[in-house]
Amino acid sequence: MVSRSAAKGRLEARENNMSDIQEIIKKELKKLGLDGTLEHPKTLEHGDYSFFIKDKAVDVSKLPVDKIKHEYIEKVTVTGKFINFHLSRKFFTDSLKEILEKGDQFGRNKNLDGEKIIIEYTDPNPFKEFHIGHLMSNAVGESLSRIIKFSGAAVKRACYQGDIGLHVAKAIWAMRKLKDEMPSDDVAAKKSIVIEKLTRKVEFLGKAYVYGSRAYEEEENFKKEIDALNKIIYEKTDEEVNELYDWGRKVSLDHLDQIYKKLGTKFDYFFYESEAAPIGMFLVEEYLKKGIFAKSEGAVIFKGEDYGLHTRVFVTSEGLPTYETKELGLSKMKFDREDFDRSIVVTASEQNDYFKVVLKALEFVDSTAANKTRHVSHGMLRFTEGKMSSRKGNIITGESMIADVETLVEEKIKDRDLNAAEKKEIAEVVAVGAIKYSILKQSPGRDIIFDFEKSLSFEGDSGPYLQYAHARASSVILKATAGEILAEDKTLSRKTSVGKIETRLDKAPATITEIEKMLYRFPEIVERAEKEYAPQLLTTYLTQIAGAFNNFYANNQIINAADENSPHKVALTTAFQTVMKNGLYLLGIGSPGKM
Repeated sequence: MVSRSAAKGRLEARENNMSDIQEIIKKELKKLGLDGTLEHPKTLEHGDYSFFIKDKAVDVSKLPVDKIKHEYIEKVTVTGKFINFHLSRKFFTDSLKEILEKGDQFGRNKNLDGEKIIIEYTDPNPFKEFHIGHLMSNAVGESLSRIIKFSGAAVKRACYQGDIGLHVAKAIWAMRKLKDEMPSDDVAAKKSIVIEKLTRKVEFLGKAYVYGSRAYEEEENFKKEIDALNKIIYEKTDEEVNELYDWGRKVSLDHLDQIYKKLGTKFDYFFYESEAAPIGMFLVEEYLKKGIFAKSEGAVIFKGEDYGLHTRVFVTSEGLPTYETKELGLSKMKFDREDFDRSIVVTASEQNDYFKVVLKALEFVDSTAANKTRHVSHGMLRFTEGKMSSRKGNIITGESMIADVETLVEEKIKDRDLNAAEKKEIAEVVAVGAIKYSILKQSPGRDIIFDFEKSLSFEGDSGPYLQYAHARASSVILKATAGEILAEDKTLSRKTSVGKIETRLDKAPATITEIEKMLYRFPEIVERAEKEYAPQLLTTYLTQIAGAFNNFYANNQIINAADENSPHKVALTTAFQTVMKNGLYLLGIGSPGKM
């Protein structure tokens, strides 16, 4: 029996070897007088790492690459100006051992140890619908939060919610007009009835906002009433308005909590525009005296043109703070809460110019906060032709989109051997995964075309494809370890139970599979995704290893008691399942055990 300390020592030694493989190769290259960056070749036939020689004066064919020797390097070949490194069976066996021993810790690194980072995303507005833009922000922000935390940082998730502003005034104005239709506020004992009542309240609030918005656009007198009401809401001078505001705010926030739960997000901090506004107003007034802001036709502005940007209003002529002013207040609230090393803000790309001006103004108000703030933008979510309608008319809300995709999933799995509860749970997890994958597979900032059918394909570039590969691996592992599988016994022409198969790596086939050549790269992908704010690197990688595993699954009998390599195949399947589960987690996507 191996002692715990000895096992730990072996693991630490292997960790060093595995993580230092690039350093090992670079060290060998330096012996040849070469220094630079290693990359993975586009095809596995060209090896596992390649080094491109930029210097035209170097004759690659004369380099003594045959003298490069290491237990992790099988051979070195030359193709044109590339030196290709083919890793050994020992390397891949050790990499599988590392994955199995580290489990859900595999892929973590300590690059951001000691850093405190706050990530703000989703940012819906109470009194309005949770639209698809909020869905996009949530997908990107949640994935970045997990990737950064996986890299050792202490991460705080923040949501900034617009609980004041013209949209609130429109809703409350309409609530007064439609007060007789407001659902009762009595509390029911059964959870299902409470949820039903909340749903009715949310529907009423949505109706009120639409009613108020149309009135604001179509009737000048109503517009004046709503503008006046907006100021009253800020000042909190009307008791009836305050009651309606409190009611609507609570209904909205309770409903948003339900959505966050479904999306797998738990925020550490909630910030509100009603809190940020007075702080921002104080800052603008203070720096107006210092000449950072200027008066213009009764409003307070920041002259962005002086810095190659554009001018924006920070306080309206009515004396009300704009989003820009609230943003200054929000920044102060964040850094007053904790001394963060970085503040990341995730919003739609249409706010890029807005943030350039706000961050420039923030440089004068708080240069430290401005230097620590990074804006990450995402594109717009668009739909294929014929998919623009929903149960709510021409607008697809985030909720209706999830519900519509869930319905499609339920249809796809209706004939599966699953009970009703399992089907419901799988439909929700797969629907959310399909949407998140479609969002995250694109580079942040680029628009996404969402195709309902393709997003749910179990055969290709989709979230369900990854989830199905994970479920397939889980099924194999369960059968192997439980001894439930019946294997074909050709000598007796019947099926017999193979019993439990141990997961072992002491006997490995000489042939190195495609999937082995890809699994060890996971930590590299995580590091790149963190440094580049690029979850799409993970979606691409996971899709590739899912394809490699499915190919391995189709061409190998994994569970076979008569095959001495079966324990290795089960180990390889377990390693794949581990990497896929960890990768899906970093994307904020669930990994069901069956589908």
